[in-house]
Amino acid sequence: MQTAEMTAKIAEGKGFIAALDQSGGSTPKALKGYGIEDGAWNGDAEMFGLIHDMRCRIIRSPAFTGDKVIGAILFERTMDGSVDGQPVPRALVAKGVVPFIKIDKGLEDEANGVQMMKPMPELDALLTRAKGLGVFGTKERSVIQSANREGIAAIVAQQFEIGRKVLDHGMMPIIEPEVNIKSDTRAECDAILLEEILKNLDALPEGQQVMLKLSLPVKPGTFDPLVDHPKVLRVVALSGGYKRPEACVELSKNRGVIASFSRALLEDLRAQMSDAEFDSALGSAIDEIYRGSTEKAAVTA
Repeated sequence: MQTAEMTAKIAEGKGFIAALDQSGGSTPKALKGYGIEDGAWNGDAEMFGLIHDMRCRIIRSPAFTGDKVIGAILFERTMDGSVDGQPVPRALVAKGVVPFIKIDKGLEDEANGVQMMKPMPELDALLTRAKGLGVFGTKERSVIQSANREGIAAIVAQQFEIGRKVLDHGMMPIIEPEVNIKSDTRAECDAILLEEILKNLDALPEGQQVMLKLSLPVKPGTFDPLVDHPKVLRVVALSGGYKRPEACVELSKNRGVIASFSRALLEDLRAQMSDAEFDSALGSAIDEIYRGSTEKAAVTA
């Protein structure tokens, strides 16, 4: 797939984006969920080797194809790795799956009700390398904990600043200001976030587009103005801690929004499974998330 084909697939394709981008802090938890306990590895290299093996198993599975999985977000080490001797981005493209790369370096401590992204001093070099490997776009995450307008404005401004750098490299940014679904002021966070995103979208030059990755809103349809916005290529949703059945129900209530799930995709997979068991469990998860992304429920006000 060339860039134009990837753009069309992400804009119009039926399916969802798989988030395979657990990084250093979240990898032990992901491995534990996969049935590999703490102490099964010595040092970071072995730990990342185990999570890479899990991702490779997912990518090579016959259940994982571009028919229902239109994109996949990779951790940097995964992007630089290989599947059966083939660079991971190329292996994804061969299956009809558009590759993205997680570029943020984690979160700052909370201030003004939000956690901003840490500095990214090597961003230009990473983007150049990713582009050279055939990666289509990026994902950068920050977190909103409470309805502090100043904090939310700052977090959205930072997201769009990084997004513009990604656009300058000819890549598509997924802007991800996550709202903590456990926040006591979650509905207020959604409303302020919508206002701030719309302000920043209006400031983008004509012809430029970004993607948005957002927590599922308290009120279904809250993000309809973003789904319809000409400067938004696609709106995707994170599961945010919901179990997959609940996440898919909430997703189905929001028209035009597709999934970009991580834990909700992987929660039934175990290292100890036979290939047949693994492929069956992965296929069932993909089917359920696909339905939530493509079959939308009628929601009454």
